[in-house]
Amino acid sequence: MAATATMATSGSARKRLLKEEDMTKVEFETSEEVDVTPTFDTMGLREDLLRGIYAYGFEKPSAIQQRAIKQIIKGRDVIAQSQSGTGKTATFSISVLQCLDIQVRETQALILAPTRELAVQIQKGLLALGDYGQHVVAGTPGRVFDMIRRRSLRTRAIKMLVLDEADEMLNKGFKEQIYDVYRYLPPATQVVLISATLPHEILEMTNKFMTDPIRILVKRDELTLEGIKQFFVAVEREEWKFDTLCDLYDTLTITQAVIFCNTKRKVDWLTEKMREANFTVSSMHGDMPQKERESIMKEFRSGASRVLISTDVWARGLDVPQVSLIINYDLPNNRELYIHRIGRSGRYGRKGVAINFVKNDDIRILRDIEQYYSTQIDEMPMNVADLI
Repeated sequence: MAATATMATSGSARKRLLKEEDMTKVEFETSEEVDVTPTFDTMGLREDLLRGIYAYGFEKPSAIQQRAIKQIIKGRDVIAQSQSGTGKTATFSISVLQCLDIQVRETQALILAPTRELAVQIQKGLLALGDYGQHVVAGTPGRVFDMIRRRSLRTRAIKMLVLDEADEMLNKGFKEQIYDVYRYLPPATQVVLISATLPHEILEMTNKFMTDPIRILVKRDELTLEGIKQFFVAVEREEWKFDTLCDLYDTLTITQAVIFCNTKRKVDWLTEKMREANFTVSSMHGDMPQKERESIMKEFRSGASRVLISTDVWARGLDVPQVSLIINYDLPNNRELYIHRIGRSGRYGRKGVAINFVKNDDIRILRDIEQYYSTQIDEMPMNVADLI
């Protein structure tokens, strides 16, 4: 395995030398050669895959699917950006399945995701579109690297690497782990990055391991999360948030709601406080045992539990169609996370509502979010229940 790793590294270095150039002046826009393919039937997909797509309930490709799938199938490195709920996961899933050589019974595509929950969801989506077993592996970077190192995952036939939620994956926490995995891949491996947000500094980093990538980007001022109504509640002080949440509880349970806190400790504290006040809630964060997290997710997906309190572990890519209300009990620590959080409501064109609890010293953060996404967040009206 060590010899393989060295070969992959040297080959990768030949293919993807980091160009030492001034990236500050580069403008990232959609590549000119990107054309729009309006239907799945005209994408050149295999018959069995088309049947899987239609059986899954897809009728017409979304904007990102119309632009990205064909480019990925052609074998190009692709940076694709589209806001939450527009079918990013299906974009790379369809592309991966189309590119498999079913006769070769080895892993041919590797999908890295920031959380195990998201990796499991990706796997379920792939199996629903087509049953290809060991041909595709989805996992978190640390777990995948461990499997490669222990030789329980062979990389010699891998031809595509997908980074889902690329902004999170390439942030400090995952960057080194991704490079560890990448060093073991064959030199000609195609790389696909897909995410709702791609800040400029992340795009600069892609220079290290992508070759002449096709860029399919939406401008930041287009990331308004159309169809999601955004409001704020002025709570003045931290201790007033709890009473405000209790007042809103009946509204939360009209459909399903997710309440975001910034820390695991706050999630545990708020869950306990809500239960003491006889409100039914469930909660989830990264410190909980995996089995417990899976059980909570299963309950929430089935609708058995209707209000989930969580950290940002839930904000990325997890899809529960019935969620139509998001409450930011705490405003997110960075503005990129805002779109991931509120994108959990109003999935695939449905209506959604996001309510932000804003203390006096949070007003600047709220204004920054408004400016960054060119959106307007109004004070919550009395009839908010009618909007859900």
